[in-house]
Amino acid sequence: MNAPHATAALMTGDDYRESLRRLNPTVYVDGRLIDSIADAPALQPGINAIALTYDFAHRPEYAPLMTAVQHTSGRRVNRMTHIDTGSGDLLNKLEAVRLICHETGCAQRYLTHDALNAIAQVSARLDDAAGSSAHTERFTEYLHRVQDQDLTLGVAMTDAKGDRSRRPHQQANVDSYVHVVERNAVHNGQRGIVISGTKAIVTGAPYVHELLVMPCRAMGREDAEFAVCCAVPLDAPGLTIVARPAGRPGEKLEHGDALFSRRYGQSTGVCIFDRVFVPEDRVFYDGSGGSWEHSSHLTYSYATHHRHSCIGARAGFGDLLIGAGALMCEANGFDPGQETHLREQMVELITITESFFACGVAASVYAKADPHCAVFMPEPVFANIGKLLLATKIYDMHRIAHYVSGGLIVTLPGPDEDHNPETAGRLADLLRANPDVPYEQRIETARFIEDLTAGYQGGWYSTISLHGGGSPAAMKQEIWRHYPVGSKVELVERLLERGIAGDGSAAAAPHDPARAITRNRQPGRCCDAGCAPPGQPVMVDLPAPGRAPR
Repeated sequence: MNAPHATAALMTGDDYRESLRRLNPTVYVDGRLIDSIADAPALQPGINAIALTYDFAHRPEYAPLMTAVQHTSGRRVNRMTHIDTGSGDLLNKLEAVRLICHETGCAQRYLTHDALNAIAQVSARLDDAAGSSAHTERFTEYLHRVQDQDLTLGVAMTDAKGDRSRRPHQQANVDSYVHVVERNAVHNGQRGIVISGTKAIVTGAPYVHELLVMPCRAMGREDAEFAVCCAVPLDAPGLTIVARPAGRPGEKLEHGDALFSRRYGQSTGVCIFDRVFVPEDRVFYDGSGGSWEHSSHLTYSYATHHRHSCIGARAGFGDLLIGAGALMCEANGFDPGQETHLREQMVELITITESFFACGVAASVYAKADPHCAVFMPEPVFANIGKLLLATKIYDMHRIAHYVSGGLIVTLPGPDEDHNPETAGRLADLLRANPDVPYEQRIETARFIEDLTAGYQGGWYSTISLHGGGSPAAMKQEIWRHYPVGSKVELVERLLERGIAGDGSAAAAPHDPARAITRNRQPGRCCDAGCAPPGQPVMVDLPAPGRAPR
């Protein structure tokens, strides 16, 4: 019998909040300096969302999914900090993200996972290029500290960019991109680098423990100073975060005008680095010694991991819309099973959600190990198709929710009327539909759908789904770059007898390396490198096929 794996010191949600109280970052929200990020009302919905990723790891029914054994340490860690080493890891991560996001809408912490896996990959490639193991050793030491302390990391990747038509070194304001301003700096006896510049659109920036600074694009030799990847504590001297509130905290919330987003939400921040010192044990590469050449692979790896995670996240959001839509049909007096037009809409919503989730499953099953290390990469075509589908279909998901709900979701009297003795009683009688569903339940469901799809939060979900993890144009580029069009061309050429030998036997069509359309070819899909051998358990035991325990 195998001995149980040691478990890292997994925090609870309350532990996470207390850990934030020990930080003293410079954070501004709505023009005001925040005294305590853990206690700021404007940030509570975002903190609640991340706290749930800690609490679910302690629940017996979720722990098998929300934790995993880290192969480099043998310790059981939170899955949001885990390095994937097989298709099963990717499938379980996908289900875990769906689980926490159908509870919170967007749990944000999966970005920690995506960045750690990408940096593990680029560290191995840097070592192979240099003929050493220094980068991997440095990263592994950092990884184990993150896992043992159960930290949440923000991803500071998207630079302010300035003039989009110019490369980083051509910008009028050099601080449009984060860059190295000093190497071999010494601070309090430690050697390291000094960085300055601006990162924009940093998810969860005000309430993470540290930021992972990464380049957002491929860098040329002239851009070497901008090719920096490092970890920075949230309260590092010289770092200022200018953020927006998470969700919809504010006045009159007790009256029910933001039934979902008052509880769960997401803040994003602009992170301004002004000569921030980073010790060398937190610097994964700094553009020197040719390391700038690896920026393109880091951005590609992170994007692929993150788009795979986004599939699970938005499937969780789809779960919310499916459930709310069904409840609204019932409250309105309809049974979608009997009403053809409603059934068609609900099935379309289910189809959209499960179609892009199925792409995530396929990206997991056809995943392959990075040739430089043990990290498994989601198959990029399926990962990008899934992300492209959710990015463009989010508007259809909202439309369907509006269709099956009726106009009541935006034409209801304000929630204050529920407490008005002059009108509340009559409204409760007149606006009731299904006699088996109390007025309060019908109105509560309507306001829930309004909050998710037709108000501030709905607009946020639309925009973040469209642009989060890269624009649709970026996903289309990756799909075309990786899809084996060449194999399909050769198939048709063979059927047109352009590749058939004179005796009628099949012969391979000649491959011209300079012919762009046949450049990509499809390797064998089912192989030991890409698929789990038959009979290998790849997922934790779930009570329902393809679903996390509910």
